Amino acid sequence: MLKTLDVSIILVYLLSTIVIGLILRKRAQRSTSDYLLGGKSIPWYMLGLSNASGMFDISGTIWLVTLMFVYGIKSAWIPWLWPVFNQIFLMVYLSKWLRRSNVTTGAEWIETRFGIGKGGKLSHTIVVVFALLSCLGFLAYGFIGLGKFVEIFIPWEVVSTYIPFHINPEYVPHFYGIVFTLFAVFYSLLGGMSGIVWADVLQFAIMTISALVIAYIGYNAIGANTLHVPDGWMSPFFGRTLDLDWSEIIPQVNNKIKSDGYGLFSIFFMMMVFKGILVSVAGPAPNYDMQKILSTKSPAEAAKMSGFVSVILMPIRYLMIAGFAALALIYYDKLDLITATGNVDFELILPSAIKQFAPVGLMGLLLAGLLAAFMSTFAGTLNAAQAYLINDIYLKYNTSSTNPTKIKVMNYGSGILVVIVSIILGFFVEDVNSILQWLVSALFGSYVVANVLKWHWWRFNGQGFFWGMVAGIIPALILPSVLGGVLDLYYFPVLLVSSIIGCLVGTYSAPPTEEAVLIAFYTKVRPWGFWKPIQDKIKTKHPDFKPNTHFKRDMFNVCIGIIAQTILVILPMYIIFQQALPIYIGIAILVICIALLKKYWWNTLNEQLD
Repeated sequence: MLKTLDVSIILVYLLSTIVIGLILRKRAQRSTSDYLLGGKSIPWYMLGLSNASGMFDISGTIWLVTLMFVYGIKSAWIPWLWPVFNQIFLMVYLSKWLRRSNVTTGAEWIETRFGIGKGGKLSHTIVVVFALLSCLGFLAYGFIGLGKFVEIFIPWEVVSTYIPFHINPEYVPHFYGIVFTLFAVFYSLLGGMSGIVWADVLQFAIMTISALVIAYIGYNAIGANTLHVPDGWMSPFFGRTLDLDWSEIIPQVNNKIKSDGYGLFSIFFMMMVFKGILVSVAGPAPNYDMQKILSTKSPAEAAKMSGFVSVILMPIRYLMIAGFAALALIYYDKLDLITATGNVDFELILPSAIKQFAPVGLMGLLLAGLLAAFMSTFAGTLNAAQAYLINDIYLKYNTSSTNPTKIKVMNYGSGILVVIVSIILGFFVEDVNSILQWLVSALFGSYVVANVLKWHWWRFNGQGFFWGMVAGIIPALILPSVLGGVLDLYYFPVLLVSSIIGCLVGTYSAPPTEEAVLIAFYTKVRPWGFWKPIQDKIKTKHPDFKPNTHFKRDMFNVCIGIIAQTILVILPMYIIFQQALPIYIGIAILVICIALLKKYWWNTLNEQLD
């Protein structure tokens, strides 16, 4: 049960988000750009903190604590499913390319690449559809994670006496989800992007304090007790199979590994890397991450913002994750992981550990921090969905409706509509892992081919983009029902082939994009890739024009960046579990990576030619 001090801390946090929304309401109402992008005047480090806060979500943290408990240091690889290293591709070059377009949403960006003809309209439409699908999926994902979390700390029998209507036990998490969602909706709708960023900065400060305290408690627990884990748990390395045997320690964990489908780890890893590289090269999906990039002041600040996300997020988040995993391993017998059906649910490790080990005051701070993490993700994703509904549907097809009052009504109305639909979807989600797997493996897999080609191949047109996306999205929606029980990651080759076919058929069934559009796009964005015919056209008019020749440098920086990011994940784990030698090795590698990135990335950010 929460004590008065804990409840007071949570209430102060919730009230502070309302104050932020009210204070920034007038600024958000100045224009659509102020509402959706903060007027492109927010400093890069503030946007980076906000983006990190949005990624520090409650559902993902529940999942990552479970992964570390089960797989140990090897769990550092599994988030490559997202893939987490897409932030490195953004940092090195893609954020700069995207920000140079100076647009409001990813769908609006499409017009700069494919024009406003038939192909441009088709591609614009399919991006809006994909964006709304992914936003609604992430909102439902956060919604179910929040409900499972809160239910543990606020017993329904205490609350039900104050509720004038009956709620079935299976829908109690949804009730809690709705209540706390309303706070995120309030400051997001009123304050727009500026409100979200300032609330995120507050939320990340709370999460940082919480993470450091939990890390300290977990560190002390490891020092004072004997840790029982399988052979290989403390190593990041693996062979063909996972080879983690929990039979003599916690036999139920073996069932968890089997149900996750990660047993043949080398095959799983290769598939993750293959898919992850393609997803990263495709660029950001049209969600809150893209909106933060478009909100920066300049292309160089967009790159700095994306790099800062990994620097600030990984160490803080993984100190908390490793701290909770340490407490769960040491005091496993004290955790309540049994569900109403009598099964063990390892996704309950995080909330159960908080309930068992957090003292009065710290529990309130932790709950406020994790609620903040949920609200940050929810608010950022909601803002992205609103951006597509307002900018790419309402204003695009109602060009005369620029009355500020009408736009304000649309801002609020679109947000309320998205929230209602996402809550309804949340009622159909079984658990956090199921929707996470579908989002990162199936839906995002459908996005890859068309979005790789749009950057790198001049002949690729709007029809190719449209049919490539359709050929990926439809199987992503159908395959989970047809192939039930198969890990969603293994759908990726099917989605890849179907998308390639759709892209090629669509591209060659229509003429190339207008030459003027391609020239304007290449001159402004300057990507590397297969652009020679367009480069030659530009050179006939501008002989001094220089194409982008930095492919090798960018790929070198990507490799160094991924190594550095992985070290930032693994180091906090080894610190909490007091493994001295791996800590020293990790620090040495990190120092080398920082020196290389300073010379070959940071020092080149303000080059006029990419």
